Amino acid sequence: MSSMRRQIAAIALPAIISNITTPLLAMVDVAIVGHIGSAAYIGAIAIGSSMFNMLYWLFGFLRMGSSGLTAQAYGASDRQSADTLLFRAMAVGVTVGAVIMALGVPVADIMLRFMDADSATQPLARRYFLIAISGAPATLGTFALSGWFLGMQNSRATMWMALVTNVINIAASLTLVFGLGMRIEGVAIGSATAQWSGFIFGLAVALKKYRPKRPAIGRLLDAAELRRFFTVNSDIFLRTLCLVAVTVWFTRAGASQGVDILAANALLLQLFMFFSYFMDGFAFAGEALAGKFEGGGDRASLSRLIKALSMTGVALAAGFSLIYLGGAGAILSLLTDDKQVLMVCANYRWWAVAVPLAGTMAFVWDGILIGLTRTRIMLVAMAVSALLFFAVYFSTVKTMGNHGLWLSFIVYLASRGCCEMMMYGRFTRKRHR
Repeated sequence: MSSMRRQIAAIALPAIISNITTPLLAMVDVAIVGHIGSAAYIGAIAIGSSMFNMLYWLFGFLRMGSSGLTAQAYGASDRQSADTLLFRAMAVGVTVGAVIMALGVPVADIMLRFMDADSATQPLARRYFLIAISGAPATLGTFALSGWFLGMQNSRATMWMALVTNVINIAASLTLVFGLGMRIEGVAIGSATAQWSGFIFGLAVALKKYRPKRPAIGRLLDAAELRRFFTVNSDIFLRTLCLVAVTVWFTRAGASQGVDILAANALLLQLFMFFSYFMDGFAFAGEALAGKFEGGGDRASLSRLIKALSMTGVALAAGFSLIYLGGAGAILSLLTDDKQVLMVCANYRWWAVAVPLAGTMAFVWDGILIGLTRTRIMLVAMAVSALLFFAVYFSTVKTMGNHGLWLSFIVYLASRGCCEMMMYGRFTRKRHR
């Protein structure tokens, strides 16, 4: 294995483990409430988890923005800047989390109206949300820590944070629900306890391993550095809004075609999500290493990184597509035994086979551009691809139905990677003139 591939694997593999374990938080909660006597509890957890996913997804910039900036400081051997970025990102994350927690009641009411839950599920979901929201400062603080660790080329710390969080979530929720007789309140307290435990663990690792020096207030509030920090993060935030718009519309468009199409699309998207857990690990490696090479002015290594990640991404996508080509039916049958839904899935399985190949370069280039902090390219590419998604959807939905929706999704994924690649090439040519 070449030196570059070893560097990629050292960051990607722990990141993949972290990605795979992250969904366990919601799965454990669902499994626990599934044994306390009412389907309404399962619905409440599903709605509550969706509410948190939408809310926290919007603040993913705290991780992505921190990783690229920190990696560049690491590559430039500028430890003072790296330490400052940690404290700045942590301050922003914990403060925003505290504001979300303080606004928990109106936020819950707005989101529950949007979710349109039934009368039995809504009060349970509200109760779950208002208790679990106490973990918001810890969750957003963990985002900042995860980005900083990745920038410092240490994805193992992020992996251990995820594992600690999941183990404590399982132990706390089981104890509170089955040991102390609590119901959905016990699951919510267990989730919040796990989030704070993971955050405190990550903070302890950062303080013990790196001993970051607290910057002076003047350095922390430096106007030029703050402007760069918030420019990068605002680009990522706006990009995320575009991504959310496409994702929400995909679900809405499926729902408008009936419950069987909605269920089939949801199951087929699970195949894409499983692929993304692996591909995201290599994107994280791109963030860390591209930032390091950019900070150190190592153009040759950056070029080798882009080539290695691209080849790895294509190979991984081809492998997943082949697996889905031959085994999509068997995989989906593990997720449901509803024969009607499985029959509907079979009509659209070719799109699930195509999705990894269409989407792999979007993952690769997202990681590289985050590391280089060329987030404006990401924003423009996402906006263009979102517009293409809606253009293709509205021009094909009447004649192609759900096939038109999947075609729109394929075009959206493929155009993202193509736009990013072309815009980066143009940027590189300009810089070398």
